[in-house]
Amino acid sequence: MNNFALKAFNEMCGRLAKQYGIPTVEKAFTVEPTIEQKLQDAIVEKSTFLPKINVFTVDELEGQNILGCAAGPVSGRIDTSIEGNERTPRDLLGLGQRKYRLNKTNSDVYMTYATMDAWAKFPDLAERYTRYVQERIANDREVIGWYGTNSADTTDLDANSMLQDVNKGWMQYVKETVPANILTTGEKQAGEIRIGMDGDFVNLDHAVVELTEGIPPYLRRDLIVLVGSELVAREKTLLAVANGQTPSEKLLSSSAFSIFGGLPWETPSSFPERGLVITSYENLSIYVQSGSWRRQIKEKPEKDRVEDYNSRNEGYVVETPEKFVAVDFSKVKLPNGSDGWA
Repeated sequence: MNNFALKAFNEMCGRLAKQYGIPTVEKAFTVEPTIEQKLQDAIVEKSTFLPKINVFTVDELEGQNILGCAAGPVSGRIDTSIEGNERTPRDLLGLGQRKYRLNKTNSDVYMTYATMDAWAKFPDLAERYTRYVQERIANDREVIGWYGTNSADTTDLDANSMLQDVNKGWMQYVKETVPANILTTGEKQAGEIRIGMDGDFVNLDHAVVELTEGIPPYLRRDLIVLVGSELVAREKTLLAVANGQTPSEKLLSSSAFSIFGGLPWETPSSFPERGLVITSYENLSIYVQSGSWRRQIKEKPEKDRVEDYNSRNEGYVVETPEKFVAVDFSKVKLPNGSDGWA
């Protein structure tokens, strides 16, 4: 690292220390809760999907979910003038209180001296660097939310490129609490879910309508369809071929494509290409333990780089699992054009 870069690095560390209200970031420190909340908000803002769901801070590593829903009707009356009759309250959260568990998550990064030399010319080095780190953490959170299956003591990125072993995500949460809400096989072929003509579902509309039936009627408010890019692309192609290419037909196709099965839809970034989930945004949460964020930035001359260590305790929660239905994206098969499925 040249002298110009060293000066820029020291200035960056000084600015970060001032933001955190500490003497130096080169010694391990715990981020104060008020600053931690600002940090969480900044990470959320780096995503297009995370602002739509819940990111809560909690005090404990384990506990009961923050949100819930009424289990059914609670209104009625009883004639208390009759001997033995009395008003009997109903269990508002009769679906059962769900629990969460947070796990330590490390987000450790480094910049080589060569990169520092190249970046030293930027006057906003601290802000630029912070933005890149926050964007990566935000993206990782989305990936873990959809692909996470377990929390390994030591993770293996080579074997789990989609961060499957970092934490249990939303899909896994539902698999373990309401397993029937995750479709893992169709009727046409064991172990497969076929979407296409002569399959388990003719198209996405058919799949969404059928899956939505798995959500109790009183929980069907504000539902959204989250659908993978490969499924969307195939549906667009089929619709274009069926409707032709005149302006009026294109307009009709565009209008028809605004919903699936009567519900609005979107494809979140990092969502599985063949994924299909029906739930509401407010049903998805990430919990982070207050006061658990720890950080240290230091030089590592032995490796010719600057290292940045971040850790916090966090977990993924589906507030009401009964309001979440999905297909196991690893089991989805599509027509391969040769009278088969792949």
